[in-house]
Amino acid sequence: QVQLVESGGGLVQPGGSLKLSCAASGSILSITVMGWYRQFPGKQRELVATFTSTGSTNYADSMKGRFTISRDNAKSTVYLQMNSLKPEDTAVYYCNAEGLRYYTSSSTGEGTYWGQGTQVTVSS
Repeated sequence: QVQLVESGGGLVQPGGSLKLSCAASGSILSITVMGWYRQFPGKQRELVATFTSTGSTNYADSMKGRFTISRDNAKSTVYLQMNSLKPEDTAVYYCNAEGLRYYTSSSTGEGTYWGQGTQVTVSS
């Protein structure tokens, strides 16, 4: 069974930093894209950043220069270093894996998976 487990959220003061981690576990063959999204109360989930298996990254404009996404393919883990945090960054952050190929005892499959979400609160 494939799972994405996030860690690293919490409370931080404005201007501070946090690093989120997300590890995919299970019988994983490969993951095409790993990324982070966030969701504000009453709003749809929005892109933060993505990292492809070939090393390409993509950031939402408001995160460029403040957030850095990285990935460890061998560990099926993606990270999000968040610097210069602002109160408006307060949200639930979700890890995403697209094109995740896995195997079972009798077959292989592919799908999109989400983590359970981790709360990031930026407040003094």
